[in-house]
Amino acid sequence: MMSIALSTSLNTTFDDAVARTREALSEQGFGVLTEIDVQSTLKNKLGEDMENYLILGACNPPLAHRAIGVDRQIGLLLPCNVVVRSDPSDPNTTVVEAMNPQLLADVTGEAQLQPIADEVTERLQAVIDALAGA
Repeated sequence: MMSIALSTSLNTTFDDAVARTREALSEQGFGVLTEIDVQSTLKNKLGEDMENYLILGACNPPLAHRAIGVDRQIGLLLPCNVVVRSDPSDPNTTVVEAMNPQLLADVTGEAQLQPIADEVTERLQAVIDALAGA
């Protein structure tokens, strides 16, 4: 079974991991279109406490444009979500996970999306590798 995430764990603070993730995404041509602070949302809406958990909606406009040109419904799976979260079992560890773009091609069954998914995978894996190597 295919993993739903490309991921790495960092021995750094949550805020540093968020800043480094944004920078690594930018270096690969991704902008952050949306940001969801899950920790704050759950606290405000449900009164529930949890660790730091941020969802960044990352988009590489040329690749998104190509994908939408192949299948207009692909927008339902965009942008590419990248999660930065504190590890609840280790307060000194922050996890960064990017959605596996291969899911885009697999879910749709659209062969023309495969080369786009391959390129997005390559770029998001470069983000994860940059974070892991830093």
